[in-house]
Amino acid sequence: MNNEKTLPRAAALSYHENMAAPKLTAKGTGKTAEKILSLAQEYNIPIQKDPSLVALLSQLEINEKIPQELYEVVAEVFAFIYQVDQGQR
Repeated sequence: MNNEKTLPRAAALSYHENMAAPKLTAKGTGKTAEKILSLAQEYNIPIQKDPSLVALLSQLEINEKIPQELYEVVAEVFAFIYQVDQGQR
């Protein structure tokens, strides 16, 4: 059995208006993923679970812009975050 598939995985993105595209700011498996998720919770950063997207993002290097093929799905993630933020106000 491959333990890699049972370990938690996480990826973090950032985007600002002056950026050409969102970029990967963190990624990890196991304890690193747990730390990423813990920090997100600590700082009230919304978390969306999407194992397929995390698998794709994990192929990128840290600070690498997301490829154009992921723009639509990542836009949906940022729309989710925007809705969560609006609900907390």
